[in-house]
Amino acid sequence: MALTKTPICDFGKIAVDFKLKSTNNQLISLNDIKGINGTLIMFICNHCPYVKAIIKELVEDCKTLKKDGVKTVAIMSNDTKNYPEDSFDKMIEFAKNNNFGDLNYLLDETQEIAKKYGAVCTPDFFGYNSKLELQYRGRMRELKDLKPIKNGDSDLKLAMQKIAKTQKGPQEQIPSMGCNIKWFN
Repeated sequence: MALTKTPICDFGKIAVDFKLKSTNNQLISLNDIKGINGTLIMFICNHCPYVKAIIKELVEDCKTLKKDGVKTVAIMSNDTKNYPEDSFDKMIEFAKNNNFGDLNYLLDETQEIAKKYGAVCTPDFFGYNSKLELQYRGRMRELKDLKPIKNGDSDLKLAMQKIAKTQKGPQEQIPSMGCNIKWFN
């Protein structure tokens, strides 16, 4: 597990289209998950302790953001051969165990989408406005010893609600940090 931090937000960068298989065995594209007021694309995996530390709150935030016109999608891009705990079957189990509901969890089998987005770690968040212009590349919330520091709403939720209302993300953003994406050898 190599701790990795996300780069600074590249404001205005346009989201890259994709068509990936979901844990519901459907092909999902960017257009399918685009929100009227914003879109959150997150790179996560099943085994990362950083993801596990925030997943319950993250799922709840995604459900709240849906009411604000922000749709979300989770993408798993790790090498499943060397990290079998991130296999497609385990993704289905992870989504069920964490009450994903209608939150799509997609497999990036070739890692092409993670590379096109410039994803570096899990979790890695990409928050877009209604024109699919990048406005947020920050953390979910502060963690200490892999435990969330609870003091109000998460940075991610507040940023995405701001984007939903104003179409602009916060100028000050604290990078997300987590395990590096497990690239193919």
